[in-house]
Amino acid sequence: MESNNKNKQESSESNFIFSSLPNTISLVAGVGEGNSPLNAFDKALLDAGIGNLNLIRISSIMPPKADIVPLPKIPMGSLVPTAYGYHTSDIKGETISAAIGVAIPKDNELCGLIMEYEGVCSKKEAENIVIDMAKEGFEMRNWEIDRIISISSEHTVEKVGCAFAAAVLWYK
Repeated sequence: MESNNKNKQESSESNFIFSSLPNTISLVAGVGEGNSPLNAFDKALLDAGIGNLNLIRISSIMPPKADIVPLPKIPMGSLVPTAYGYHTSDIKGETISAAIGVAIPKDNELCGLIMEYEGVCSKKEAENIVIDMAKEGFEMRNWEIDRIISISSEHTVEKVGCAFAAAVLWYK
């Protein structure tokens, strides 16, 4: 009898884990200026539309079958799985950028890859880098790419600036 209860518990736990997978992904980007790196980062999050959420930084895997959607209305204070890149700088006149690229597999049973990059460069350079990284990630897995989507931000620093880009995972 005891092992039967254990099997029910294990089954229940695995169902919970599977059913809790995010099934949407939204790409956002923003820039910000502030008096400190943290305030510049906060402003960039607000600019991207996610400044009132608790971001949980994740590695670069998109759940299988997740839909790409515009950023949904997420309750303030929610714990939100997010892959992101950001660059802050206090060098006046410096151009900084951040980008996110998402490679989506032809086989929808496979996961997608989220690649992030940030640096002292243009947004186009940052975007090209994440696209190349996504292609390489699929090559390493011997998977075929259906498509790659990307987003980037670029900022010229005035005092303390931040460029930010993210893939926000959420639920339908």
